Amino acid sequence: MKTVRTVADVRSALAPLRAASKIALVPTMGALHAGHVALFDAARRVGDVVVASIFINPTQFGDPADFSSYPRDESKDAEVAAAAGVDFIFAPSVDELYPSGYATWIDVEGPALGLEGEFRPGHFRGVATVCAKLFTAVAPHIAFFGQKDVQQVAVVKQIVRDLNLDLEIRVVPIVRDADGLALSSRNARLSSEERARALAIPRALDAGLSAYRERRDPVTAARAALSGLDVDYVAVADFDGQPTLAIAARVGRTRLIDNVPLVAKASAS
Repeated sequence: MKTVRTVADVRSALAPLRAASKIALVPTMGALHAGHVALFDAARRVGDVVVASIFINPTQFGDPADFSSYPRDESKDAEVAAAAGVDFIFAPSVDELYPSGYATWIDVEGPALGLEGEFRPGHFRGVATVCAKLFTAVAPHIAFFGQKDVQQVAVVKQIVRDLNLDLEIRVVPIVRDADGLALSSRNARLSSEERARALAIPRALDAGLSAYRERRDPVTAARAALSGLDVDYVAVADFDGQPTLAIAARVGRTRLIDNVPLVAKASAS
């Protein structure tokens, strides 16, 4: 596995491989866990060359303290990526992607409106811009994203459609711990007591899904199971024709998001 840190270097490394290889990209912000490994595994199954980008994107953080406290462990990330069969890590600096004088941004409407777009103003502008920059730098044939960030996936798909990018987006199902909590880099911030409280989120999704199957209101059922949490939203949103029950809630200082597709035989856990 090779680590490259500039746009010029990643292009140079991939250039001789491009004609005969399908290049798969997995964009990440590091702090790699089993959820990321599931993305790498999916990429490895269909890609001849797997690139993992590791970049903590400052432009998608509304709170500077949240950005500064985001977990960072590049050596551990490299070990996880190598063990999962990643061929290249693209780990640019902030100055590499946002050099002095940078002034170009991508603003997405449609799927970026509401939910995370409402509670994190500017978040999807940062996500859309950095994803477009990663796609331009790596020029993958296919890119993999996790279902946990379901609204982000919809935003990325919108970019690909609207900008006529020659790129396929694939979505990997949420990976959960044995207790049902969706894997997230932010889970490391939870105390044992907070983690126990956070389990209300997957329970709420299961309650909402059960209500949906029984033709009751999934939002009301899910909210009832979130007692004691600081809830930003519980909502049903349509992403690419798939009704999805989405939750964002804070447990202590940690903000968690989760979701479940509302289908006949799905389960949140």
